[in-house]
Amino acid sequence: MPLHALAFSHIGIFVADIERMEAFYSGFLGFTVTDRGHLPGASGPIPLVFLSRDPDEHHQLVLAGGRPAQVDFNVVNQISFRADSLSTLKALHAALPSQPVTDIAPVTHGNAISVYFRDPEGNRIEVFVDTPWYVTQPQRVPIDLTLDDAVLWAWAERHARALPGFEPREQWRARLAARMADG
Repeated sequence: MPLHALAFSHIGIFVADIERMEAFYSGFLGFTVTDRGHLPGASGPIPLVFLSRDPDEHHQLVLAGGRPAQVDFNVVNQISFRADSLSTLKALHAALPSQPVTDIAPVTHGNAISVYFRDPEGNRIEVFVDTPWYVTQPQRVPIDLTLDDAVLWAWAERHARALPGFEPREQWRARLAARMADG
């Protein structure tokens, strides 16, 4: 099957407290519950909640009950959401302290400005906006989201220009699209 025939659709995560997690994702992050139900499992029915922020996607996130209380390692590295603007990202960042989250960290990757935090069950969440630049990854530098937008963008650009691989995103995208077309 050709790789270009694939597009990311959704992710499912196991949760310990499905009601609490549904409230967080539907309340604070604005997802809509599109369906819910149970599937048979080895230890009994598994509750599922399907959520989406896109009417073209039945679900972008599935919460599945049954996460054990003691998990030595969370295999979910992160779940990332693109914000529509820097003002949305800044508003989310300002609201996070009132939520049951931990490890709030605003950063820049040069190619994005992000806010990382842990949801109520410790899954790492990233909410980000793209910048108009590409830089070689990985990069992770703290950024002050309380700065005025113009000051913040100017600082982010100066910082990105000093990083390896700096170029306009459009230029990087064209090169990547050509590589992908070549297979």
